[in-house]
Amino acid sequence: MSQPPEITPEKMPTKPWQKTWIRHLITVVVFFALYFAVRPFMQGDVIQGDVPQMQVESITGQNIDLQAMNQQGKPVLVHFWATWCSICEFSKEGIEDLAKDYFVINIATQSADDDQLLEYAKKHNMNPNLIVNDFDGVWMEMFGARAVPADFIIDANGEIAFVEVGLSSSWGLRFRLWLAEL
Repeated sequence: MSQPPEITPEKMPTKPWQKTWIRHLITVVVFFALYFAVRPFMQGDVIQGDVPQMQVESITGQNIDLQAMNQQGKPVLVHFWATWCSICEFSKEGIEDLAKDYFVINIATQSADDDQLLEYAKKHNMNPNLIVNDFDGVWMEMFGARAVPADFIIDANGEIAFVEVGLSSSWGLRFRLWLAEL
C-alpha cells in the first residue's frame, strides 16, 4: 500500500493574502485610504483667494512683509510648523533648501518663546531671520489650518495658489512654487 505524499510547510498552498507582496500592497492601500479620510480634517477651513496682509517680525527682529515679497514677482511659501511636530522635523531641511531659491516665511506656531526658538534654529541649522513666532496660533487660525505642517503657496498676484497640510516633499513644494511662478 502506498503512502500519500507528505505535505511539508514549503509545499502547502498559500492563500493570496498570505503572500508578502499582497500584504504590503494592502498596507499601502489602507495607509492612503486613512490619509485621504483624515486630510479634510487636517486642512480645516483654509483660506482661499487673497492672502491676508502680513507684516511680521522674525525672532531676530527682521521685518517680514509678505506683500512686499510678493511684489517682486516670485511666489512666496508660508510654512507653518511646530517644534513638537515630528513630521515638521522631517521636512525642515527641505524647507531650508527652498528658502535658498524662493521667499519663505517660516511660522513656528504654538511652540516656544523667541529665545527657545533661536536655540532650536541654531541646533537644527535653520535661518532664524525667516522664523516668525506664532506662540498663540493667531496666524495659523487666520490661515485656517488645523494641523502642522501647513504650506501656503502665494502666487505673484497675492493669491493662494496651493495649500498642503501634512507631509509634503520639498520637490513637490518646489514644483508647486514653479507652477505659481508661471
